[in-house]
Amino acid sequence: MTPLRRRLFAAGAAAGCAALGGWVAWTRYSPTDTGDAASALLFAQTLPDADGQPFALASLKGRTIVLNFWATWCPPCVDEMPELSSLHGKISPRNATVIGIGVDSPSNVREFAQKHRFAYPLLVAGLTGSELARQFGNTSAALPFTVVIDPSGRVVERKLGRIRLPHLRRIVLETADKRPG
Repeated sequence: MTPLRRRLFAAGAAAGCAALGGWVAWTRYSPTDTGDAASALLFAQTLPDADGQPFALASLKGRTIVLNFWATWCPPCVDEMPELSSLHGKISPRNATVIGIGVDSPSNVREFAQKHRFAYPLLVAGLTGSELARQFGNTSAALPFTVVIDPSGRVVERKLGRIRLPHLRRIVLETADKRPG
């Protein structure tokens, strides 16, 4: 085999291995479908907000919910929060809301919330937030993780990683005016 053929063969083998590795990672770490059980679990929760006050998530039934799992130590989580705050301001008059679920300690979330004022509620779930995110299909436990739930409690979108605001806004506005059915 000539040196050129050896290099081409090696490059082809490397590309094949990279493609296989990408497929394995995609199938293992992409969010999975969950059904209604995760929404029922969410609505059964009462979590403290950043000030320690209880927030009953059942109060959100019948609304479009942008549920964002985040942590203070997660740079992409913190980077997207101003966009989520802006989105909340635009959608809250339209039967929709953004809720931040902090997968972090109460003291970290409290300090963060005092330093950065956002228009949407920041709740504290600690490590149980990872389990709730897993119920919504985040099998990798990576953050940020965002879920959109329509007024009937059906999950209509999942996003692992930083949000894309125009896409998220379109999905939310398509579902915000629906009534539970």
